[in-house]
Order: sequence, then C-alpha cells, then structure tokens
Amino acid sequence: MKENTCGHQPDAPLQPCTIVIFGGSGDLTRRKLIPALFALFKQNRLPEPFSIVGCGRTDLDDISYRSQLGDHYRFTGTVLSAWNRFAEQLHYRKITYDQESFSQLADDLKTLDRNNRTMGNRLFDLAVPPRLYPIIADLLGKVGLAGEHENHNGWSRIVVEKPFGHDLDSALKLDRVLHTYFQEEQIYRIDHYLAKETVQNLLIFRFANTIFEPVWNRHYIDYVGITAAEQLGVENRAGYYDSAGVLRDMFQNHMMQLLVLTAMEPPSQLIPNAVHDEKVKVIRSLRDFDMRQGSRLCLGQYGPGAIDGRKVPGYLQEQGIARDSKTPSFAMMELFIDNWRWQDVPFFLVSGKRLPRKETRIVIQFKEVPHRLFQGMFGDSINANRLIIETFPEEAIRLNFQTKNPGPATCLRSMTMNFTFQEHFRNMPLDAYARVLLDCMNGDHMLFWRQDGIEASWKFLTPVLRECEQQCGCDQQLHIYPSGTWGPDIIQDTLQKILNN
Repeated sequence: MKENTCGHQPDAPLQPCTIVIFGGSGDLTRRKLIPALFALFKQNRLPEPFSIVGCGRTDLDDISYRSQLGDHYRFTGTVLSAWNRFAEQLHYRKITYDQESFSQLADDLKTLDRNNRTMGNRLFDLAVPPRLYPIIADLLGKVGLAGEHENHNGWSRIVVEKPFGHDLDSALKLDRVLHTYFQEEQIYRIDHYLAKETVQNLLIFRFANTIFEPVWNRHYIDYVGITAAEQLGVENRAGYYDSAGVLRDMFQNHMMQLLVLTAMEPPSQLIPNAVHDEKVKVIRSLRDFDMRQGSRLCLGQYGPGAIDGRKVPGYLQEQGIARDSKTPSFAMMELFIDNWRWQDVPFFLVSGKRLPRKETRIVIQFKEVPHRLFQGMFGDSINANRLIIETFPEEAIRLNFQTKNPGPATCLRSMTMNFTFQEHFRNMPLDAYARVLLDCMNGDHMLFWRQDGIEASWKFLTPVLRECEQQCGCDQQLHIYPSGTWGPDIIQDTLQKILNN
C-alpha cells in the first residue's frame, strides 16, 4: 500500500522579484508579512535574488527600517544571523499617495532592479486600509508599474487584502479601478483562511475518499455548522471595525469560503478556474435571504465581562468606538442552498468577538439512524455520527461514532477517531500568510478569490446587510452578551447544538 501520493512536481525555481509592501511600517506588515517572508527565507523558498521594499508615510530610511523590525522581533543566535542576511534585502521608501511620489518610487524600483538583478518582476502587496486600494492601484497604473506587455521587462502583480469592498457597489467600483490597469490574472485577492492546511485538505478529504462523498448530501446530513470564534475584541482595529461589523469583516470572505468548500461539487480538474467555477455555483445557489423561507439572522454586541478570569471592557467601552454604536460584533446566520445535493439542509454560520476561546471549525452533523433496531434500549435516541474539521486551536479532523462497551450488558459509548496534523506531520508547513505570498510569486491563483465569486457573495449578502441595519436600529434586536460567553442568550439552544463536541 502506498503511504504517500504526491500529485505535483517539485516546485520550479521562483523568478527573481521585488516585493513592494504598501503600509510597510504598519501593524499587518510587522505581525504577518515580514515574519512570513522571513520564514520563507529561512527555508530557502524566496527567489534568488529578491528585494523587499516597505512603503509608507512614516519617516524612515533603510537602516532605521531594518533596525525597527529587528528590534521588534529580538532575534538571537543562529536566527539572528539569518535575520541579518535577510535584512540586507529590506528597503524603505517614504511615500505620499500622489503621482509625484509614485513616479519617484517607480524610478527607485528601476534602480533596485538594476542593482539587485530582479528582472523587473514586482509583487505589490496592499497592507493598507481598504480606502487606499483604488488610490494605489490607480497610481501604480499611471506611473507605468502595472503593465505587462512586450516592452515591459518582467511581470507585475497586485495583492489585495480583504475586505473587497464595503458592499456590492463598492466592490464593483474597486474592480473597475483594478482592471483599468491590471488584468484579472495579475490580481490576487487574499483570504488567508484558504491557505490553512486543514482547509486545503477539505477538498482532498471529500473527493479522494469514497467513504465520505456518497453520504455528503441531504439524505444523510442533518445540518452543517461553521464557526469562527474569536477571543479578542476589536483591539487596534476600532476605526475599521465600527464601520464594517462582523458581517462585512468575517461573513463576506472567511465564512463564505468555508461554506463553499464544504458544499461545492467536485471540479472537473484540480486547477484554479475549475475550482472557482464550482465555488461560484454554490454562492449562486444560496436561497435568497428571507426569514419567511426559513433563513435566520441573530446579531449581538459584546458587553463587559471576563476572559480567562481577566475583566475586559464591552464593545462600547473600547477605545475608538462610538458610545452609541449599533455595530454587531456577533452574528449567527441560518441559510440554505437550493440545489440537488443540499436542498433544505440548514447551514449555520457563527462568528463573533470576545467569545470564551478562539475556535474555527466545520461540523458535519449526520442524521440519526433511521430504524429503532434497539427498541428503546438506549433511551429516546442514539447519538448520531458527527464529523468535525478543525483549523484552530488544532488543525484536525475528528469523527464521532458509537461502539459497544466490553461486557455482557449492551451499553453504547461514543468514541472519536482523531487525526491531528501536528501529530503526523512534525514539521508543519508554512503558515497561511507565507503560503499565499509564495503562491503569488508562483503565479498560482488556487487560494485566491475570483471577481465573479466576490460579486456573487455581495449580491447574496446585500439583503442580509439591510436586515442587519434594520435590526441594529432597534435596541431589542441587537442582543448584548457578556464577554466570555457564547453569544446572546436567545440562541443558546442552537449554539450549543453547533458547538458541543
């Protein structure tokens, strides 16, 4: 029996390139992007040669930029030696968001290309507030940094962090600006949830194992629960979060991606466009959100409470939040997919802040056995099978089933088969940000949103957002829940059904 089957050839060498990070002095760059790039460097997975250019309004130069980042991480020993080699390729350019500043940046990048032999290949990462996405894309195009044509030496790619717009209209407007100068194949819309190993493994788990796919439908599955719980509050994202709320922050991207991966049909091939086609089909099959047709929406906002025994403020007491804000920090949505596979199977999507623990998982709840073979020997019901696909705190797949206890008496016991990535793969692969950055440099679109998927997602969510705004206008509809609890009391029965292991 084969223990390992690899369906790809070893990675081809990456082409030399310059990675340009807008928001280079910001929090996302410091916490996520630079550590991800440094991890790639330590594994010899960055191109050779490469350059990294941080761009921002902060007044820094190359030396102070390297020093600031190095002091933040406090490396020692052999890691410090690796950091020093990595830092030699770190550069910084102070910019303002106008054409003159970007023209100077274009000249600087050409000079770096000549000095570092990066062949004019450039990856532009927009680690900035969403309002700057169209401004930066437009300026890159106007100064000639977006072009990929016969006279252009090298490729140009742009990486956009979620959110992809604030609603359907703004998403379409952003798309028009991006496509003014960039082609679709040059645009990479990051959703780092898709790069988690368990999420990637979901398609393989479903379609490479014949024991699961035949029962992956309405005949055998009672409901599906998708949870992305966060223990943290708004932290330093108050300005963005209070204008976005949980639906725009989590549901339009992360939750929708987990939903489509769970529900999609098998693609004709495991290639980006074929996979994206099936994802879009799922979103277009979502039943129009209407409470008269079974859909539900419950919204909440965290109040003061305690996390791990530590008192924490409520949402309205957070710095930067308006004291009369009606922005929801929690949502539970029940929705349906109107197609042959999933008709009338409820999908519960739950996400919120200041919940008891950080947890991300997909629950597949199978139906109870259809025949009372045991004639009430074990009470009114026997626990149905339950499959849990977990991405945090562990990356794991767990299957719950019934067995008989040893002995003469017939006693059932629920058991769980666990597969954890950490146990079987000691050297875990790249983290999510490192993986998506590597795929950007490789030109692989598999883990990124395609524009028609974004548009379909926003079209579905538009009436949900209207319902959200109507509910939040009524104090009794925005349910306050204490920090450290699993959301509003009014839906605890449903939540416990989804959350119980």
